[in-house]
Amino acid sequence: MGKGGGCVPSKKKVPSTLDDQRVARDAPIKIEEDGATAEPNAAAETAAGTAAPPPAAKLKIFIVFYSMYGHVEGLARRMKKGVDGVDGLEGVLYRVPETLSGEVLDQMKAPPKAEGIPEITAAELTTADGILFGFPTRYGCMAAQMKAFFDTTGQLWNEQKLAGKPAGFFISTGTQGGGQETTAWTAITQLAHHGMLFVPIGYTFGAGMFKMDSIRGGSPYGAGVFAGDGSRQPTETELALAEHQGKYMASVVKRLSEG
Repeated sequence: MGKGGGCVPSKKKVPSTLDDQRVARDAPIKIEEDGATAEPNAAAETAAGTAAPPPAAKLKIFIVFYSMYGHVEGLARRMKKGVDGVDGLEGVLYRVPETLSGEVLDQMKAPPKAEGIPEITAAELTTADGILFGFPTRYGCMAAQMKAFFDTTGQLWNEQKLAGKPAGFFISTGTQGGGQETTAWTAITQLAHHGMLFVPIGYTFGAGMFKMDSIRGGSPYGAGVFAGDGSRQPTETELALAEHQGKYMASVVKRLSEG
């Protein structure tokens, strides 16, 4: 697509055939990192009598999720890899608190939560430079555990402490028509009331967004996975899309931080 929204003609060649169009959209959109510079030679600076400056603190993207059977957690872990792959950014994994009792979870045959990922409190959200929220769907909307967490952010809403903060979603559904898009639509209301900036991935994943040869979760709104009866695990394509979303979100946060 030419730059300028049609006001200025594009200098790029416009594909003239359907095959050309398919080739043009096959490659993922390049995620550029602005402001890359060579690292200073610390030894040379020390010899010259000038101390090397301390490394800049990394921008943090919180990956806040609820996962009952591990599908959303799988996406979250791969998403962190994408965030960490962008210079100057760090992904931090957090769970939202569970609202179901251990007895109920046992009856639902939910596995124990993996150790090493802390629960987050609403107040901690203010320290993030960007946030990616992940959750399974319940009848086309976010799971009650994630909604309960958003309900604890009332004071942040009252003071608009999250206004202007970039945020995105990733989703798990049981079926292909179970809410991969509607779950994100209905979740956007949470961001709107907080004044947060919704960052969708669009079709920046390239060919992976167009292939029809296998079942794949995810949409222009964010990464996704089909869980089926719980036994189906994320495919490599679904995980790769999650990693791409992490990298894409990191690039957006980085650009915003640079003014």
